[in-house]
Amino acid sequence: MQLTAQQQEQLNKIQLDASWKAALSEFLLSSKMSQLREFLNQQKLAQKTIYPPNHQIFNAFNSTPIAQVKVVILGQDPYHGVDQANGLSFSVQRGLALPPSLRNIFHELATDLGVPAVRHGDLSQWAAQGVLLLNSVLTVEAGLPTSHQKQGWEDFTDTVIDVLSEQREHIVFILWGAYAQRKGQRIDRSRHLVLTAAHPSPLSANRGGFFGCKVFSKTNHYLKQHGIEPINWQLDA
Repeated sequence: MQLTAQQQEQLNKIQLDASWKAALSEFLLSSKMSQLREFLNQQKLAQKTIYPPNHQIFNAFNSTPIAQVKVVILGQDPYHGVDQANGLSFSVQRGLALPPSLRNIFHELATDLGVPAVRHGDLSQWAAQGVLLLNSVLTVEAGLPTSHQKQGWEDFTDTVIDVLSEQREHIVFILWGAYAQRKGQRIDRSRHLVLTAAHPSPLSANRGGFFGCKVFSKTNHYLKQHGIEPINWQLDA
């Protein structure tokens, strides 16, 4: 789309990787994005604590440019505990206790590929290899899970999925739980691999359907089949 000088200036203010900014420019300049921005501004004026901090809201995109995406792991919304969220789904800052869902993910990874768990939950090494760690909602109020749902983030991340589905090929989408699976209905299965399982949270995982899903080995098998470098899932200590 041809941008006016005012639109270009508006885009320049957004701290987002250039490849994603170009692909998502229509949404970023839309009234939906304006309404979302206004909602977030009102939350800050009300002195509410929002996670992740501003500079990490688009961390998933800034860590994994669009041409580098090999895998998408879709979460729901950021962790709402103090300093947990770092803008990557299921990931937490180093030095913090592992959330239960992430402990279960590491357990499945060890069972599936023999990859030993580490003591930290920073998944940025996965992101650097092409794993887009995408939450459906990118912000949350401290202590209030799902508090920023239905404010516009879902439309934004639907657009992200549409762009990847239509413009790229041979991406593995990992959808844990009913919420992610509903959102994944828009993915073109003729172009991409969609892997589904129960959510790794203890309540869901312990009912069955998560442990033994082997998404990590299935992901690497598919990537290798299509001549794509597989993911090294082992994190540095």
